[in-house]
Amino acid sequence: MIKKLAINDDEINKIMDIWKEATIKAHNFISEDYWLNSYNVVKEKYIPMAETYVYLEQGQIQGFISVIGGDFIGAVFVHVNCQGKGIGTKLIDYVKSIYSKINLAVYKENYKSVEFYKKAGFIVESETINEETKRPEYIMCFQK
Repeated sequence: MIKKLAINDDEINKIMDIWKEATIKAHNFISEDYWLNSYNVVKEKYIPMAETYVYLEQGQIQGFISVIGGDFIGAVFVHVNCQGKGIGTKLIDYVKSIYSKINLAVYKENYKSVEFYKKAGFIVESETINEETKRPEYIMCFQK
């Protein structure tokens, strides 16, 4: 089941636990310290400004997706023990049903995610350098 994130400490802490583990795993080409130092910014700035949807199974949050400004996917993360079960695809399909055009940024070196987004119908629109990490990233877009 997918539902909108409840703005309470319990659900926010659960998605932040998922974010921390999954982002470190997916971005092993960037220092773990960078992600740990970004934790509070994500929790206190980006999550509150986004429309966030969570995937629940048996009452437990197993993944989430956050859309910023009605057209930018700022995060798609699935608990590391639940990856490969179609949860990310369900979350992407859910937001594709709501928004007619959505963009995202993904690190070029995150090969697994780049392929995931391509299979979901996103195309690479441009390549840029992330200002904070100085790593190359793709800007990808899906449009109905």
